[in-house]
Amino acid sequence: MNGNQIVTKLDNMLHWVIRLVMLNILWFIFSILGLFVAGIFPATAAVLGIARKWLMGDKVKIWTTFKDIYLHEFKAANLMGWTLSVMGIILYFNYRVIVSNNSEMIFIVPFAFYFIIFFYTILVIWSFPLLVHYKATCLQHFKNALIIGLSKLQYTIVSGAIVLCLVYGSLSYPGVIPFFTVSAIGICCMWLPLQIFNQLDQRQQVTAKTERTTHLSAEIN
Repeated sequence: MNGNQIVTKLDNMLHWVIRLVMLNILWFIFSILGLFVAGIFPATAAVLGIARKWLMGDKVKIWTTFKDIYLHEFKAANLMGWTLSVMGIILYFNYRVIVSNNSEMIFIVPFAFYFIIFFYTILVIWSFPLLVHYKATCLQHFKNALIIGLSKLQYTIVSGAIVLCLVYGSLSYPGVIPFFTVSAIGICCMWLPLQIFNQLDQRQQVTAKTERTTHLSAEIN
């Protein structure tokens, strides 16, 4: 490797570091603008939206694109985020009840609870990537999240493991949280789902092309 290649690689690395830091800071700024209650979920959608564009090779102006996605997805992201949050709160209180009454419950109750947790985890992992990639209702996104999450279980497991590792690493070194944690999780959470979405999109394009060809042939005949 010559000197020019080393400089180019270092330049690309520095460029990515700067972009990740900017994206992470924007997440905090826009979350605060929404007083966290109304800002954290659209800010998260904006992070995933920009990550999606980067991974697809698009050149974006981070500030402008972040603001546009934040405003465009503000209502849908809050609806989805708070629906998932309420579900999580209900599951947490159910968990406390199960723990405090564990000796009095039949084994099927904890088993059913963890089964529900499994489906809830799938919703959390897939719903927001679906939100920024497809146009649909919140209910449709949840339905598609379950279908994709179960049919592509290996991707679900890997995505969950990566997020847990990044969260664990960030808590171990809290200094990175203001600069890299959210943006790094956003990139990782979008990369794997995007592989599936691209496959689905290509399959839909092939199906649509085949249907058009069949329809045209039928008209000619």
